[in-house]
Amino acid sequence: MWRAKEPSWHNAPVPPLLPKGGSAAVRLLVVGLAPGVRGANRTGRPFTGDYAGTLLYETLTKFGFANGRFDARVDDGLELFETAIVNSVRCVPPENKPLPIEINTCRQFLKGPMDTFPDLKAIVTLGRIAHDSTLRALGVKLKDAPFKHAAEHAVAGHRIVSSYHCSRYNTNTGVLTTEMFEDVFAKAARIVRE
Repeated sequence: MWRAKEPSWHNAPVPPLLPKGGSAAVRLLVVGLAPGVRGANRTGRPFTGDYAGTLLYETLTKFGFANGRFDARVDDGLELFETAIVNSVRCVPPENKPLPIEINTCRQFLKGPMDTFPDLKAIVTLGRIAHDSTLRALGVKLKDAPFKHAAEHAVAGHRIVSSYHCSRYNTNTGVLTTEMFEDVFAKAARIVRE
């Protein structure tokens, strides 16, 4: 549908965003939900072109995981340090709500990159769908690491910190504040730098 409406947009699966140094440099993995229609679906880079990206990249910069050059365009000079970003669903879902079949089908594209990060220390999951999909990709039962904002779990040789998604809806309604989001990344930074 979006290919016909906006042929100049990316309109394809959005690949993971890797740091300088590639997969071998990844110590922190951020797992999002899915590309936003006017964000990553348009630009081809996770969390680029919508509000969620502004909050995410500002927070990553604050904790030394990005260079602070985010301007919501793929040519903005943004670089990640020790951090990769991937979505649990690779294509923009209809009505921004992925169906279970999409989540299950895309899980291989979440697990695949995770298997290529030899020095992965922490995973931040943004929202319940990303959290649950990450656990399933790791072969972990959901009851063994239930979703709760700012909860930290040690499972399958990984440390996971979960967060409410940094969407405009969540921040406008007060479900997620900047301070709450920064608390999650403070925990992740501590794990990475232990």
